[in-house]
Amino acid sequence: MVYAADEQRYEKLPYRRVADSGLILPALSFGLWRNLGDEKPLANSREVMLKAFDNGIFSFDNASNYGPSNGTAEETFGAVFQSDLKPYRNELVITTKAGYHMWPGPLGEFSGKKPLTASLDLSLQRMHLDYVDIFYAHRWDPNTNLRETAEALDLLVRQGKTLYVGVSNYTAEQTAAIAQIFDELHTPFIGNQVSYNMLNREAETTGLLDVLDAHHAGLIAYGPLAEGLLTDRYLDGIPADFPLHRT
Repeated sequence: MVYAADEQRYEKLPYRRVADSGLILPALSFGLWRNLGDEKPLANSREVMLKAFDNGIFSFDNASNYGPSNGTAEETFGAVFQSDLKPYRNELVITTKAGYHMWPGPLGEFSGKKPLTASLDLSLQRMHLDYVDIFYAHRWDPNTNLRETAEALDLLVRQGKTLYVGVSNYTAEQTAAIAQIFDELHTPFIGNQVSYNMLNREAETTGLLDVLDAHHAGLIAYGPLAEGLLTDRYLDGIPADFPLHRT
């Protein structure tokens, strides 16, 4: 059966502009972090992704290391995009990231020009896309000079591979430093994707929100339910391997 999206999908969620940019996101995005890669049946992933879109969630967030095996979450998204969501590309905000382990060897992580460029090329292939809407440097790189990272992200915009760039898991000070370079380059820096929830209020207490506001960028929160701790899922105990971010 050919998929047709629910015609009332945009009446089901509030939407928010990212700072003063032209980008608008739904209040909830769909993250493919752990449970939509190679360990799950594609049919199940397809069902939940299309259900999300039918309910107004048009933002899908990925990363080169999501899976659990590297790249497999992007492959899952790409399969559903090809079979069902491609006609809706103009409505979708598709984002991905690079910086954590991507492939073997010393060039398979962090934010040098080569890893960032190669990772985005692979992401586009896996997801069957010409471009993504946001490409993030997934983590701070202590070994590469910051200008190289910023200029690499800027180049990817100029090459038409991404519309906006961002950072993820950067502190306030790190965000301010790279944002200054982006300002010099006139790079469309959209924001910082960080852990932010009732148990983790660092974005408020460290000055990050002020830094982002000064550079006309937004905060994109991940883990708003603290990976389930803010639900009733773990009332009987938390597994030893629980993937908790900072709290």
